[in-house]
Amino acid sequence: MIPMKIAALDHWVREQEGLSVLTRERIEALQLRKLNRLLEQEKERGGFYWNLPGSLSDLSELSKLPFTTEADLTEQGHRMVLLSQAKIDRIRTEETSGTTGQAKRVYYSGADNERTISFFAAGLSELVHPGEKTMICMPFTGPGGLGELIAEAIRRLGAKPLETGIGKTYGELLAVLDEERPETFVGMPVPLLSLLRLQGEKISLRRALVSADACPKTVIAEIEARLGSRLYPHYGSRESGLGGAVTCPAFSGMHLRENDIIAEIVDGTGRPLPKGQWGELVITTIQADAMPLLRYRTGDYTRLMPDPCPCGSVLSRLDRVVRMGGKSRMEQLDGIVFRNPKIIDYRARMEEGVLYLDGYVTEPCKDLPGQLLGCPVCWNLSLFSEENLPCYAAKRIIE
Repeated sequence: MIPMKIAALDHWVREQEGLSVLTRERIEALQLRKLNRLLEQEKERGGFYWNLPGSLSDLSELSKLPFTTEADLTEQGHRMVLLSQAKIDRIRTEETSGTTGQAKRVYYSGADNERTISFFAAGLSELVHPGEKTMICMPFTGPGGLGELIAEAIRRLGAKPLETGIGKTYGELLAVLDEERPETFVGMPVPLLSLLRLQGEKISLRRALVSADACPKTVIAEIEARLGSRLYPHYGSRESGLGGAVTCPAFSGMHLRENDIIAEIVDGTGRPLPKGQWGELVITTIQADAMPLLRYRTGDYTRLMPDPCPCGSVLSRLDRVVRMGGKSRMEQLDGIVFRNPKIIDYRARMEEGVLYLDGYVTEPCKDLPGQLLGCPVCWNLSLFSEENLPCYAAKRIIE
């Protein structure tokens, strides 16, 4: 029997940190050293975290420190920046869901972006092969943008990035597939499923990394059946430096970049939970150059997998990740609606207790359910046209 290939991320961590072998002891010692360096910097600069201890004697003491919340990031984020504005390479802004009108901003240096490219290249090397083409359906927003960083990682692997981006019609996306015949795909799961349903057996895609949105098991199963290969889920966020964890050849969870991020799982009261138990993901970004975060509550629901990975890497792994609260209902809805193979895409909104679903189908649908998620449903499905845009440019939500 040929032994399973160890996670490429394992090699990346060893190379980045100058280690010949990774063990849990070495990882945790590395994390504590970087954490203490960060605490010392924060104490010296007198910023947002000035009142925290200057060092810890053990990683277990991290759980005694206060959380950083989205509200903190929105209202006090400028106090969390370690560098002068002249050294900031990129600022990513996101409108918050609150009523203040303030925006959440995360700052990155050139070193942060370079490390992200390097991490992306490690994760993508599991599925992107030299000489092949990769279709990137992620936002391209200029230097330091997410799409730009992914494209550079693909070039470093000796492959050709197709900078497809978002905002294109399905006809334009299908034209890229027909003309370029890419072997791999990087993007959100539902647009990938839509393209696979539209192209059928003509599809050139054979492998895919999905990220930026939750992916129901029913959607995963159909994508994998149509590709003829397993999916590579990736977890990342603005706060984690865009890249956070990625799947290995064992397809048993997503390995964390633990040399850059300390991950905790907490319950609803903020109490730390052991490996194997589900709760909210909390991250501490110990390698971030511009804007490190200490115990940031992500609002993402997952667990740290308790068993060793079959690939042999000792890097911790996240299980599948879903958004907490109402946003998880969209994933449940996708898991049900996309069981109908005629549905290409749809948008969901709730008005006065009625769920309105507007979307595209390949042919008229009969016997659609009158209730979903405990709500009456009003369907508005039109026949697909190549002029149609994907129903969501970013994360799928019930509006």
